[in-house]
Amino acid sequence: MADKLTAELYAADGTLKGTVDLNTDVFGIEPNTAVMHQVVTAQLAAKRSGTHSTKTRAEVRGGGRKPWAQKGLGRARVGSIRSPIWKGGGVAHGPKPRDYSQRTPKKMRRLALRSALSSRAAAGQIKVVESFDAWDVPRTKNATALLAAMGVKGKVLLIAEDHERTAIKSFRNLDRVIAHNLGQANTYDVLWAGTIIMSQGTLELGQGAPRGTEAHAAGVRSNNEDGAE
Repeated sequence: MADKLTAELYAADGTLKGTVDLNTDVFGIEPNTAVMHQVVTAQLAAKRSGTHSTKTRAEVRGGGRKPWAQKGLGRARVGSIRSPIWKGGGVAHGPKPRDYSQRTPKKMRRLALRSALSSRAAAGQIKVVESFDAWDVPRTKNATALLAAMGVKGKVLLIAEDHERTAIKSFRNLDRVIAHNLGQANTYDVLWAGTIIMSQGTLELGQGAPRGTEAHAAGVRSNNEDGAE
């Protein structure tokens, strides 16, 4: 576990203000690759609709009459023209509607999320914005200007508070950007993004969330430049 981790702190206009300390219990653990892989696999599996379906020989219309006699013609015996080896026949062992969801325990999801955040923190890919309260209406140009001022390129994950909906809506119009609140943070999105941008309020909210919740798993201890909590 890392002794101390920090992240750059920015104003809403992209001005660098200093740094904040990150909770090493969340951002400084040794990433568990196996758990992250299992949780991401379960997330992707849960997105599958599972509505695929093919017809067996019993479900294909027709084929009730035996095409020719069993013996005497020198041909291979056939019971139905809807056999899977015939053109227009049924499908042998084809897909049927099913549920692809996998059960992942809460502790496993929390460990995977902490592992993903720790991996990004170790690489210096987590940035913190003081607040988005100054953004009174959703504007994509505000989001674009902020990313440019921070020098952020590539895929971005924005995590903001519920009342900072204007920021979330501003970022959602951009390609290669995922924006949502703290409760929606998940392992796949963290690993997908090259940079994680969090508002300072989400850090405090995560720190104060009840133990055992997804929000608690993303909690951090943050300090401003003068050391005040």
